Amino acid sequence: MSQTEVVNHDEATSGALRNTKSYDDMTAQTMYEKCLAMAGNLWWAWHPEVVNLFRDLDPIRWRQLDHNPIALLREFTPQRLEMRATEMVLFSRINHAYRQLKEYMSQKNVWAATAAGVLGAKPVAYFSAEFGIHESVPIYSGGLGVLSGDHIKSASGLGVPLVAMGLYYTQGYFKQRLDEHGYQVEEYIDTQVENLPVQSATGKDGKPITVTIETRNGPLHARVWLMNVGRVKLYLLD
Repeated sequence: MSQTEVVNHDEATSGALRNTKSYDDMTAQTMYEKCLAMAGNLWWAWHPEVVNLFRDLDPIRWRQLDHNPIALLREFTPQRLEMRATEMVLFSRINHAYRQLKEYMSQKNVWAATAAGVLGAKPVAYFSAEFGIHESVPIYSGGLGVLSGDHIKSASGLGVPLVAMGLYYTQGYFKQRLDEHGYQVEEYIDTQVENLPVQSATGKDGKPITVTIETRNGPLHARVWLMNVGRVKLYLLD
C-alpha cells in the first residue's frame, strides 16, 4: 500500500507539498495549491489558526459546508481565491500555515525518534470500526470514533510509527431535525468522496487495491482509500 495516487480534488492536493517552488511564490495557482495541500491532510483539524484561515475565505459557506475545506475550495478558482486573499489580507497567513505543515511533516526531532525502538521497522497496526477526526469527515457516530481519532492524532504528534485501518461509510452519520409534529427525524446524506481528503491506494501496476473476503454468500470486495492524518496513514475499506 506504499504507492498511492490522488483521484479526487485534482492532483494538486498531494503534489503541492513537493511541487510548489517556494514559500514566497504566491501566484494564484500556487496559492490555490498550497491551500489544497493543507486541506488534503487532516493536520489542519487540530490547528485552530489554519481552521480560522479556511473559515475566513468564506464564513457563510464554511458553516453551510460543515467546516469542510475541500468542499469549500472546490467552489473557488485560483483567481477567486487570490481576490479573496487580497480583500482579507490572507497571503501571509496562507504562507505561514503552509510552512507549518511542511515543517511538521519533515520534523525529525519527535518523541518516537528516540523512544519508539523496534517500531521503526515494525509499525503499530491500529484497527478501529470508526475514526472521528473531524466533523467534515462523517465516518463515525460515537465515542469510539472520537477516541480512535484522538489516538492517531496523538500518534502523529509524537511521531509514533503507526498505520491505522478502518471502514469508509457512505452514510456514516446523519443530520437531525424536528418534523411538524415535533418528532425527531434523521436524514442520512451520502458522503461524497470528492469532498474528502482521501486518495485511492494503488498497487505497483497503478490499479486500485481491493481486498477480498470469502463469505458464505460469496466473495466480498472492498476498495481501499488512504487518508493522511498528520504523519499517520489511515486506510479505509470501502
